[in-house]
Amino acid sequence: MNRIEDYQAFTAIMEKRSLTGAARHLGRSLQSVSRSLATLEREVGVELIRRTTRRLNPTDAGLLFYRRLSAALSEIEAAKLETSNRGTEPTGLLRISGSGGFAPLHIVPALPEFLESYPGIEIELELSDGFVDLVGEGFDLAIRIGELPDSGLKAKRLADSRRVVFAAPSYLARHGRPRSPEDLKRHQCIVRTTTRFGNNWPFKVRGRTKIINVTGRVRTTGADTANAAAALGLGIAVGPLWQVRSLIDRGDVELLLRRFEPPAIPIHAVWPATRVLPARTQIFIEFLAARLQKEQL
Repeated sequence: MNRIEDYQAFTAIMEKRSLTGAARHLGRSLQSVSRSLATLEREVGVELIRRTTRRLNPTDAGLLFYRRLSAALSEIEAAKLETSNRGTEPTGLLRISGSGGFAPLHIVPALPEFLESYPGIEIELELSDGFVDLVGEGFDLAIRIGELPDSGLKAKRLADSRRVVFAAPSYLARHGRPRSPEDLKRHQCIVRTTTRFGNNWPFKVRGRTKIINVTGRVRTTGADTANAAAALGLGIAVGPLWQVRSLIDRGDVELLLRRFEPPAIPIHAVWPATRVLPARTQIFIEFLAARLQKEQL
């Protein structure tokens, strides 16, 4: 075992507060990580982490050592990444987290051209509609839709998606077409209960955002369910244009209130706050941004 690996084991133990968690994070055996910690404690001559049957607690010396060591390891990693980024051909595995609805439509179709252009890069794409822990789960990058919460992650805005209001021709034939956002109060609206806005839909009226409280007999947690309900004539729905593009193209739904369209939905790439991005990550972010900005989202 080399010295750097011993240092990495110690910082992983400190961050995971567990030998098992550190071993899993580093892809090493539990015995190997334990040996690294023992070797390091012998070398510095003091106990760095106090072990009990239930938990690990850093000593004062361990905390001080961790602060200095983690900064040094970050500098080493930054130097390695900066050097590798100067290479002529980016390589390696790029682990991406993406939305189960968005990724098949807009990330996967980008992969053939990207992989052909960069044959040394491999892609692992995991689909999740929740906010995954990028650092804890070892992701290089996530594509997130909507406003970002405050976090320690770095982000780049890739594109914006129109938020559109739509209904089936059959619904409009029975109930008429709303001419202004206020008209929605007299219509059946399909409410997505898990979105930020719920039944309070935003619109742009005379240059300002106006919130309209809507109601309806159908409420659901799922975007696909809301869109399908609208296509069946059960009410008026709102959602990102990219989710309903196929319904519009088939004539299953029509767009409404276009001149009052709510604020666009941002689409971001987010990644851990490292000093220098690996070349493969940086290249993919720029590639995807250029592609998405050409698409009708």
